[in-house]
Amino acid sequence: MPDALLLTLLLAAVAIGWWLGRRERSKPSDPAPSSGLAQDYFVGLNYLLNDQQDRAIETFVAALEVNSETIDTHITLGNLFRARGEADRAVKIHQNLLARPTLSVAQGERVQLELARDFLALGLLDRAERLLHTLVRDSQDEERRLSAKRLLTDLLEREGEWQAALEVAQPQLIRQSDDIRRAAAHWLCQLAEQERFEASPGLARKHLRRALAIDPRCVRANLLLAAMEHDTGHYRQEIRLLDRIPGQDAAFTPTLLPPLAAAYRLLDDEDGLVRHLQQLVERTPYTSVIILLAETVRHRDGLQAAIDLVSEQLNREPSLGALDYLIDLYRQLSVGEPLAQLQLLQRHTHTLLEALPRHRCRRCGHAGEQLHWQCPRCRSWGTTKPITGIEGE
Repeated sequence: MPDALLLTLLLAAVAIGWWLGRRERSKPSDPAPSSGLAQDYFVGLNYLLNDQQDRAIETFVAALEVNSETIDTHITLGNLFRARGEADRAVKIHQNLLARPTLSVAQGERVQLELARDFLALGLLDRAERLLHTLVRDSQDEERRLSAKRLLTDLLEREGEWQAALEVAQPQLIRQSDDIRRAAAHWLCQLAEQERFEASPGLARKHLRRALAIDPRCVRANLLLAAMEHDTGHYRQEIRLLDRIPGQDAAFTPTLLPPLAAAYRLLDDEDGLVRHLQQLVERTPYTSVIILLAETVRHRDGLQAAIDLVSEQLNREPSLGALDYLIDLYRQLSVGEPLAQLQLLQRHTHTLLEALPRHRCRRCGHAGEQLHWQCPRCRSWGTTKPITGIEGE
């Protein structure tokens, strides 16, 4: 990382040196300022070669007069500070630019956008929000207005202002960006959860139907709709809603299993649960589905039927979780030394399983036990899913 930064600064120094030389040649009648600028350039370059990047950048900034030809250079240097985690310095550079009366409208808007990014990096959300609202309202440049809208929706999302984020994002950003469309569906789910907690089921359902209209693959919306049917005792409708989830995203099949099993048991329909799970195993042979089916079969048909079922599935698809469950089934049939051996083996499989995360973000790789609808690391919505494979589902 330091080498890449040094190379960037060297390139910046060369570009500045070229500009200074060009400026010096273009003004032969004024040698004193040119000489001073050239001297500042070499002082800055000396700092750079002595691995004093901060002093080098400050020297270059001081050497460059703010004018129409150097606006881009100042903006770039400010952005470099922000990228290095020194957004406070970036703010000083960008605020210094804004104070210049010679800026054009377009240049002023560019600087305001970068200054809003600086404030976001510093956590000064109110100041960033004011700048971005101004740009969204007043900018005549369509691309700049869209950039301001994207930043503003990100800011409002951080503040939990779901409705305000939706109003800024729709309809243009939602149509243009898959990430924002997926995020907007989750913002509506957030609103629905609040309304469900506040005993406003009608508004909650309205928001969830709208979430599915925006993103038909929003698993969370169907999970919440199913939970609301459960609240009112409509268990058959709950099951129908849960059954849509594998078609939306098969990776979330393990997530629907606890409410599915609860609904069938409240209906006293164990055979219906077995049939439903058998269909799921054919479509999505995940470990959680196999174990729930085997456990249901064990209660209904006995231990050997469950052993046969899990053994058959393991022959089709290896799974550490299913193996651990099969060992437990055999342990219930064993006594004496075989029981002790099986207990030792299961301690090892338990240890392995306990060390493994259950969910992973498909965007950044963040893994953990809990399912987060928004990844805690990269803040992407709907990208954290159950882990599949031999060590997962």
